[in-house]
Amino acid sequence: MRLKQCTTLSKVLIVGLTGLLLSGCDMALMNPKGQIGMEQKSLIVTAILLMLIVVIPAIFMTFLFAWKYRESNQSAKYTPNWAHSNKIELVVWGIPCIIILILGTLTWKSTHALDPRTPIESDAKTITIEAVSMDWKWLFIYPDLGIATVNELSFPENVPVKFKITSDTVMNSFFIPRLGSQIYAMAGMQNVVHLIANEKGVYPGMSANYSGKGFSGMKFNALVTSEEDFNKWVEKVKQSPNQLQWADYGKLAKPSENNPVEYFSTVKPGLYLDIINQYMDMDKSKHAHHSGAEE
Repeated sequence: MRLKQCTTLSKVLIVGLTGLLLSGCDMALMNPKGQIGMEQKSLIVTAILLMLIVVIPAIFMTFLFAWKYRESNQSAKYTPNWAHSNKIELVVWGIPCIIILILGTLTWKSTHALDPRTPIESDAKTITIEAVSMDWKWLFIYPDLGIATVNELSFPENVPVKFKITSDTVMNSFFIPRLGSQIYAMAGMQNVVHLIANEKGVYPGMSANYSGKGFSGMKFNALVTSEEDFNKWVEKVKQSPNQLQWADYGKLAKPSENNPVEYFSTVKPGLYLDIINQYMDMDKSKHAHHSGAEE
């Protein structure tokens, strides 16, 4: 009876572990669709392989020593007075130090090479998209096209995109996992990240920084299409009856959960800077108020 129960439990564990392993086969970071994401994947894989040089032998020797020096093995060499070996010390300390040196060098070089603020070299003209994190949705403004969207953006494949990132609420984080490089969004400040998609597709984006009760629904889709389909998408947005002037933005900025996709055919020029400057003006007004009180 106990044997049958153990066999059943073993099968359940095997199925569970197999499912867990297979669930990671399509991890976004390990299946990138853009140049930046591919380079980041390469760095992750290289770092893991280097660390396994230490991890695998350590695990193997743990089982080897447990087997060799088990109580029933009377032939195992017994040396109770042994205390030191220069050869063992060299291996134990030397190999990890070399790996740390290699990892440090790789990280240093890749950190500078993959700086999110560095433009991506390409023959195609870079598209600028201004992204604003809100409670709990994303606003995307296309300043060169005069349109805006909520929780959806689009751009052509093999075209570099310069994202200007800010927040109209608490600190947040802009992240499209398959394209790489998450970056923080902060009120009154601007951050920049350059991304590119080398394949057509719909790539989920998200907030990677907890920002309150509506955080779980703060997601969007990045539609990567051909140049022709992108132009059709732009025309569809321009046909929307919605406009985004400052008064309209005030209504949009109110907290909402699981906000649907919205299109705006026209946008107030300089709206993105107005969103940033409203916090700068707030600081100035507070400073002026305090200065007047002191006088």
